[in-house]
Amino acid sequence: MGTLDVGGCSGSLMRMPTSEDGDRAFVLTNGHCYEGTWPVPDEVLVDKPSHRTFDLLDGEGRPVATLQTVKAAYVTMTGTDIALYQLDMSYEQLERKYGVRPLTVSAQRPAKGTDIRVVSGSQKKIFACDIDQLVYRVLETGYMTKDVLRYTSACDTGSGTSGSPVIDAASGQVVGINNTSNHEGGQCTQDNPCEMNRDGIITVHKGIAYGTQTYWLTTCIGPHNHLDLGKRGCLLPKPDLRAAAR
Repeated sequence: MGTLDVGGCSGSLMRMPTSEDGDRAFVLTNGHCYEGTWPVPDEVLVDKPSHRTFDLLDGEGRPVATLQTVKAAYVTMTGTDIALYQLDMSYEQLERKYGVRPLTVSAQRPAKGTDIRVVSGSQKKIFACDIDQLVYRVLETGYMTKDVLRYTSACDTGSGTSGSPVIDAASGQVVGINNTSNHEGGQCTQDNPCEMNRDGIITVHKGIAYGTQTYWLTTCIGPHNHLDLGKRGCLLPKPDLRAAAR
């Protein structure tokens, strides 16, 4: 399956549609699962050294290997909630040594009503539901995510499921990363995200979970899994170079 236990979060071993077998592999999880201090709003971290280990799981949720990262290629909680790590092994090496194939990130924006699976490596559990809506904005403390996947209530995800891949059941491709849910019915507070529509109206959906989209990633990847934020059409938030220079 290519899922991982990411030290209190979940994650996935994954490739882009353009990835080649000899490319260094990617691990995908949430930005709030980053091992360092959480990025503040409007902050984007790129190519940060990382020597983190993750447990790679087989289709039954059993550990088959410990994977080593070489860098956090991209981390942000601005507009999305993504941490993209690069490993010290290629897809070819991982498959030959452990017999595990990565998931593939879809290049297409998913649609309302899509049948999905949220696969938690940390919880060793698969949640099945549909995409209920694509939400304009989701707010939680000082963070805001855009064009968010809201699940139907059957995906009652909770603690430890952050970073889980959201998989289109029909194609088997990744369309999102599970990142939060409203636990108590609170409004825009920690573990109680709220929704905002285009008119600024806030609504709360207690017990409902959300995922951040992943097709944005495919617009920013060049040859050999190189992250190119300057690529034409790249949708990921960019670092503020003016702030970095100060």
